[in-house]
Amino acid sequence: MDWKSGRIDTLLEQALVEDKAASDATTSLTIDPDLRASASIIARQELVVAGLGSVPRFLEIFARIDPRPSSKTRFEVISHPEMFDGVRVHSGQVLAVIRHNARVLLSCERVILNLLQHMSGIATLTRTYVDAIQGTHSRVLDTRKTMPGLRAVEKYAVLCGGGTNHRLDLASGILIKNNHISLGGGLAATLTRALESRKKGQRVQVEVRTPQELEDALKFGAEAILLDNMTPAEVKRSVDRIKKETEGQATGPEARWIPTEASGGIVLENIRAYAETGVDFISVGALTHSARAADISMRIIAEPS
Repeated sequence: MDWKSGRIDTLLEQALVEDKAASDATTSLTIDPDLRASASIIARQELVVAGLGSVPRFLEIFARIDPRPSSKTRFEVISHPEMFDGVRVHSGQVLAVIRHNARVLLSCERVILNLLQHMSGIATLTRTYVDAIQGTHSRVLDTRKTMPGLRAVEKYAVLCGGGTNHRLDLASGILIKNNHISLGGGLAATLTRALESRKKGQRVQVEVRTPQELEDALKFGAEAILLDNMTPAEVKRSVDRIKKETEGQATGPEARWIPTEASGGIVLENIRAYAETGVDFISVGALTHSARAADISMRIIAEPS
């Protein structure tokens, strides 16, 4: 992730402004403006790291929005070469050390930790799901079930955990769901309209819930299938049917591959059963909407004067 992109800059700046970090009443009244300190960011559980790149960016943005001279003093963010987004760490390991003005460290502590804890929690949960289907053909997908304004960092955290991103937003892919079919005049009309009017390179995916809906989707030219709220046995039959549809067709560039995705009711306890059906992708909304924040702390100590 480009932590210096305008989109991410806006997110980080809003987080600092929301907390009024530049107007920290307690710190400004109690801490010497010239005091320098070191802050160690420490994992308090086994976790997968995500968001380390945000730390220096938070400090750079804080210096821009805080008029006090102390906010613009020199800082260092130090981490070992083996410490990076996506690495698994043990409880007690130091993720990074920040050397900066003490007031700045105290004022930015909460927003830095909030993002690191949230992103690392997502990455850690994602890795758990990815590990559960290791050795199978399937890949774990995220969804659009993200917190408004945080989608970019949440989906990046999924990548850090070894998952795969689905659509970033509504403009980045075509997925015809039940409500589209109902409002669009039926599957045939809705799918035909999408196939005829789509932009070049866009694949048209259709959500199906029954064997008949699957047959209709294949008949009218669906290019990817989302198998929604099916049991593993139903997914297996559907995957086999889709593979049969493409058997004996053209090979090479003209071959028709219909990616399959299972979704709905999939949890850690049953994801392996779904993966063993041969489905290509398994989408799990819990990766972003239900991940518990990772336990990460910041220990700040004064540096010798």
